[in-house]
Amino acid sequence: MKYNSSLSLRCATFLLLLITIPQRVSSQQSIQFGIHANPLFGWFNSNNSNVTGKGVHTGFNFGLTVNKYFHENYAFSTGLSLITAGGSISNSEAITLDLNNPIEVLPGNRVTYKVKYLAIPVGIRLKSNEIGYFTIFTDLGFDPKITLGGKAEIPSQHIYKENANHLLKSISMGYHIIGGIEYSLGGTTSVVLGLNLDNNFTDIIKEKGNQPSAKITHKMLGIHLGLNF
Repeated sequence: MKYNSSLSLRCATFLLLLITIPQRVSSQQSIQFGIHANPLFGWFNSNNSNVTGKGVHTGFNFGLTVNKYFHENYAFSTGLSLITAGGSISNSEAITLDLNNPIEVLPGNRVTYKVKYLAIPVGIRLKSNEIGYFTIFTDLGFDPKITLGGKAEIPSQHIYKENANHLLKSISMGYHIIGGIEYSLGGTTSVVLGLNLDNNFTDIIKEKGNQPSAKITHKMLGIHLGLNF
């Protein structure tokens, strides 16, 4: 009898675990969707002193976010973002750009690129416990990007909106750092406000003709405005 009672107790305990564990896991592995619309500022950096980044340009980042929580405070994050951003460079020597026709760009004259990317961010999201209606969060990860198109401009020569697809690399890689706060509107819905740094650390411009060898990277700082639901 003691043996049977012990065995029954163990079976009951095991069945209880089978019932409760999936409930706990499912509550931790909830999926949260969101949308964001981020005004941003973009600029170019160069590793060659003969090629200099010039100025900051405004842009926009619009997209969908998906957070899959594996713990109450931790989630895998991904989504899709359509980014329009710009940057400018100048060269210390004259170069020739092929924009429909070969164009000579004099030393010091600025060349501006306006680029459209499709980004597929992959990262980790960390958030605090709710304090009143507020939650503090950060999101860190990598951003593979596909270049959808681009335009080139040389303002000093009155050249604007020329097709530059052939001058841009089709794929680039970056990382993102997002930090901010969420304000709960009730249930799972919340408003998001924060800052977003996106750094393309691979070269984005092809070296053609007599352009000097340089790695041009694209940095973007945005105001993260979103809605989670």
